[in-house]
Amino acid sequence: MAENFKKSYKFAYLSSLYITILSTLAMSVFLLVYSIFNPYLIIGFVLVCYAICFLVIQYRLEKFIYRRVRRIYDDIEMLEVDTIDDGPVTTDMKTLIKEVEKFAQKRKTEIETLKIREAYRKEFMGNISHELKTPLFTVQGYILTLLDGAMENPKILDKYLNRANKGVERLIYIVNDLDMITKLEAGDLNLNYTNFDVVELVQSVFDLYEMKAAAKNITLTFDMAYSNPIMVHADKERIQQVLSNLIVNSIKYGRENGTTEISIEDLIRNKTIVRITDNGEGIAQAHIPRLFERFYRVDKSGSRKEGGSGLGLAIVKHIIEAHHERIYVESDYRVGSEFSFTLEKVKKFPVVDVSTKTT
Repeated sequence: MAENFKKSYKFAYLSSLYITILSTLAMSVFLLVYSIFNPYLIIGFVLVCYAICFLVIQYRLEKFIYRRVRRIYDDIEMLEVDTIDDGPVTTDMKTLIKEVEKFAQKRKTEIETLKIREAYRKEFMGNISHELKTPLFTVQGYILTLLDGAMENPKILDKYLNRANKGVERLIYIVNDLDMITKLEAGDLNLNYTNFDVVELVQSVFDLYEMKAAAKNITLTFDMAYSNPIMVHADKERIQQVLSNLIVNSIKYGRENGTTEISIEDLIRNKTIVRITDNGEGIAQAHIPRLFERFYRVDKSGSRKEGGSGLGLAIVKHIIEAHHERIYVESDYRVGSEFSFTLEKVKKFPVVDVSTKTT
């Protein structure tokens, strides 16, 4: 903490002036009474009185205020605050009050932020414990049943082991998603940028989830026939993960005999936007601001029956933001939803025809 001070002389100036004026008036009256009035004596008294008063008052103020102001700054420094300037400490009360008020306002904002984070942490811990508890108890239940004698029946043994295996697979799925989102939030996940055809990538995701969609008679389709490739610059594997999560969600919450449609459009000169639209359940507007939070579920009961880690949309958001792109959502309850995200287009350079000869 700086020990030098930005001194303020205003108080000493005015106080010395007031004392000198009053003392001079008193002395002038005294001299007039005793008929020994001398203008030179008065002038000398004024100068000496003002100088002495100024020096004493300024010295006492600095000694008095210095200790208290330094204590204030030392107390702030103990809080390991890095917002306090390293410049000279001021003894001007007006400036000091402003600095303390500014400091107090920042601390108030930080405290409010910490309260919000604490509430979010509690909710997060509750969600993650619930997500892990369900498959763990399921696996434990099947194993205990087998240990109690059910393993003697080959049919029950095979069925329960398969169900326990599904519970373990769900645990692995949740842990993998947690590991992924932790890396994304910490910035430890490196992106491997390549140029690829996003139309081809969408079609490969369609092929991957064709059977899952067929189980609900949901049609996976493009909005039009894309005869030419649309080249983008991004991490192909991560964008495939984004498309997979969004398409699986549209299937999961889509209605029977519904449609999941993808369109790819030019947004601006160097951006392409990919839209995933469905005519499923839709999302109420009240849920949209929290839609990309970890473990946040719109339908607390039904969504758990559908499975999933509850981290899919949070991972999608982090992947898109890691590309320095934007993701959007629009939804009408009981009408359908549209998720869209932008990607950088591959720059096209003009082709020069070198075969043309000039004469």
